[in-house]
Amino acid sequence: MNLLLALVIVILVATGMGTALLGSIKVTLARNLRIDEARIGGLLAAFGFTLIPAMFAVGFLSDLVGRQPVTIGGSILFAASLAALAQATGYRMVLAATVLLSAAWATLINVVNPLSLPAFGGSAAYAINLGCFIFGVGSFVTPLGVAFLVRRLALRKTLLLLATTGIVIGVLACVAHFPAPAPAPAQQAGTAAAATGLGTLLGDAVMWLCALALFFYMPAEATMAAWATTYVTDKGMKEGSASALLSGFWIAYTASRLVTALTLPKGSETLVILGLSLVSVGVWAAVVLCRGRVLTAALVIAVGVIFGPIYPTLVAVLLGHFAESLHGRAIGLFFTLGGLGCTALPMLIGAYARRTSVQRGFILAAASAAGLAVIALLLHVKA
Repeated sequence: MNLLLALVIVILVATGMGTALLGSIKVTLARNLRIDEARIGGLLAAFGFTLIPAMFAVGFLSDLVGRQPVTIGGSILFAASLAALAQATGYRMVLAATVLLSAAWATLINVVNPLSLPAFGGSAAYAINLGCFIFGVGSFVTPLGVAFLVRRLALRKTLLLLATTGIVIGVLACVAHFPAPAPAPAQQAGTAAAATGLGTLLGDAVMWLCALALFFYMPAEATMAAWATTYVTDKGMKEGSASALLSGFWIAYTASRLVTALTLPKGSETLVILGLSLVSVGVWAAVVLCRGRVLTAALVIAVGVIFGPIYPTLVAVLLGHFAESLHGRAIGLFFTLGGLGCTALPMLIGAYARRTSVQRGFILAAASAAGLAVIALLLHVKA
């Protein structure tokens, strides 16, 4: 295994861990520091809101100064954020550490997507789907691993142990060979290059269509992840079975990415996104209308299978469309524009569900899936 491949794998596992970490430690953290649920929600919101400007800024840095120094900087931020979280004695310190963790996550995610292409080889769809599979494994095992470590080491030592992941990333980033991206035609230097590159991205229809696809995709995915257990318990399923079903959702979601990496024919990326998007509309409509407990459980798993490959295949389309020298800014804009959907629409769904029911609230997720299908059709025609 070459060093670049090892670096990419460790980053993917670490960022997967970063996604699931706050949810895995929130109960212990709230108990130790006497933080109420409202403030825990504030931490999760701070993590999400920080991602948008951080991802945008890092996109410029990674293209203009190189991915190696940005990766090293991200590794330092990652280790520092977990160390700060371990030492936190009050809510403000936890909030600051959470913002730092979000910035570190954005930094590493921005560089790992383009780096996955040379690290894994093959088509862009293969590399990104395989990378997202490894990311998903990191997210899936984190709650189990954290629970095991906290029982034996307590929360502080657990977080300090996890912080060493950032050190490993930093060491590998220092010794790995980073391939130099091919320059864009007539590329300029410095500020002029940044302005020219941004203008190229903003003037490209595929950039906007990919970002809009993410805008509609993320709320539908996040809705099922957040409310699946409530949805099925409302149908009479026991809490233990509901938790197991949520694990099944994540297993299906993650495994479908591996299957896609191994089977997706090159050149069929936009067609696959369109097909999965159209199927998702029907599945979400069934989720809204379903009354039976068994069918409800099957639909939760179906959402995981369908939505798992859409995001990585969408990233593959985006990176395949632009020159390598624009990949950092393309990913930054992709998350900045698309991430707005993940902050706005789930809030609307939650507010509507409180007034009616979770199942009725899923109407907005179905509408989001319909929006995704429309954008996917336009992307298939344009790309």
